[in-house]
Amino acid sequence: MNLIQKLTEEAKAAPARRVAMPECEAAKTLQAARRVLDDGIGTPVLVSPADVISATAEEAGVSLEGMEVVDTTDADALEERAARFMAAGQRMLSDKGIRRKMKMPMWYAMVMEELGEVDCTFCGHTNTTGDVLMCAQMTIGLAEGVDVPSILALVDTPGFEGPEGSVICFTDCGLNPEPNASELASIAISAADGVRSIMGWEPRVGFLSFSTDGSGAGQSVERVDEAIKLVHERRPELAADGEFQLDAAIDPAVAAKKVGRESDVAGHANVLVFPDLNAANIAVKLIQRFAKGAAYGHTLNGFKRPVADSSRGATVEEIVGDIAMLVLSAR
Repeated sequence: MNLIQKLTEEAKAAPARRVAMPECEAAKTLQAARRVLDDGIGTPVLVSPADVISATAEEAGVSLEGMEVVDTTDADALEERAARFMAAGQRMLSDKGIRRKMKMPMWYAMVMEELGEVDCTFCGHTNTTGDVLMCAQMTIGLAEGVDVPSILALVDTPGFEGPEGSVICFTDCGLNPEPNASELASIAISAADGVRSIMGWEPRVGFLSFSTDGSGAGQSVERVDEAIKLVHERRPELAADGEFQLDAAIDPAVAAKKVGRESDVAGHANVLVFPDLNAANIAVKLIQRFAKGAAYGHTLNGFKRPVADSSRGATVEEIVGDIAMLVLSAR
């Protein structure tokens, strides 16, 4: 059983979560929704014009039996939800603006999530990452203490024996090319919360560098050290430490030699925060190519509520796996 299969089984065993799925013009969305419902992974809520949903279902040969449909062309329902959304707090959009945006299913779905009508939103199969991020930031917003959204990867490497077996978390693996210290702190906090929800781990966050505990010097080391201080200020209960070279972060024997002080993280990190996107992307590709490992994860971290940004090339099987992770992030 691979990691996604394991997480899918956990999602089935978890309390049912309502998953908004707004990209119903795509056959794969409805095919995945059918699987999610039939397998007991979650409860799909199809958010699109009703005629689009019906046409796609017929084209894809998917039964809509048991599925909830939210018709985004229902003017009265849109008006009622828009009014509640605007009345619930300060918003980045005007009354007119949110009503115009909600004509687009993804915006409608995330307004529903912000209102508590669904537990999470799955999108990105037809919308771009930029559009998903803008919608989530303007409807749901970022979590407290977080400056930027980010993406974590759950990396499963055959033969690796780390603190959590063969799986470890890498971040940020997709959004922030050169994060400053405050952004790096946000990325670390978001990843810690993410692995706690998805994997049930107690996070131990190791900040990576070419330097271990001052063995090297430079602006990048200073930036990492500043980020660690900010994490301790924002979330003092979180186990976060560094700066560490990779081996000192995950190998207790190396940590004993290189880290000359007490640390709850050194040698036992299960969340690795890379100093920039270059390093994270190269690390993931190295593991995939040379170690035959796999990296999973399209759940966006840092928002107040869970949102997934799927790959537009994802298969139905991959979409179902992504939804299982999204459901777990909502628990």
